[in-house]
Amino acid sequence: MTSPLPRSADPTGPSGPSVLDLAPVLPVVVLADAADAVPLARALVAGGLPAIEVTLRTPAALEAIRAIAGEVPEAVVGAGTVVTPEQVGAVTAAGARFLVSPGWTESLLTAMRASGVPYLPGVSTASEVVALLERGVREMKFFPAEAAGGTAYLRSLAGPLPQARFCPTGGIGPTTAPEYLSLPNVGCVGGSWMVPAEAVAARDWDRIEELARAAAGLRAAGGTCR
Repeated sequence: MTSPLPRSADPTGPSGPSVLDLAPVLPVVVLADAADAVPLARALVAGGLPAIEVTLRTPAALEAIRAIAGEVPEAVVGAGTVVTPEQVGAVTAAGARFLVSPGWTESLLTAMRASGVPYLPGVSTASEVVALLERGVREMKFFPAEAAGGTAYLRSLAGPLPQARFCPTGGIGPTTAPEYLSLPNVGCVGGSWMVPAEAVAARDWDRIEELARAAAGLRAAGGTCR
């Protein structure tokens, strides 16, 4: 069964459930070998994490996205580290169902909006948040979360900018994730602790499924991912 297409908080974007609402944690995946993409995605989905961000940090990323999109329909695969308009076209052609960027420019935002899939442009300052809200974007990636002020910063943004929702990513682990998830303006957190490099290299899919299941359980541990 194919997972529902996430919606965008951009009123001009697609409708349906938001990518921020699919699970409390969005796995951030770096793959050196596209052959690992399908078993890794299946392990994450089995553990309760259907949304998967494959970062464009390796030459294998596009083929990994294509493989997951074609062979794991219950996964919602997206592309991360999207930094150019050209990448937007390449990843959507490969089957990416959402886009995540570490930051944004006008040309990148225009391309993401035109893609027809949900997107999370990256922000780290109040001015960037206001600029996106002015453009009709209400869901964003907060990056690099820990270095940019962590939960204290996001808590401060919630008062004057309650309409903005975030997926904080960067330096977050299983011990700090629940505090982020307890914030009213956090839908989910991004992280890679459930896909440790050594487990991927060893193709230890059982371990990854176990770590994913624990991450999915953070919702019950105090998170407010809606």
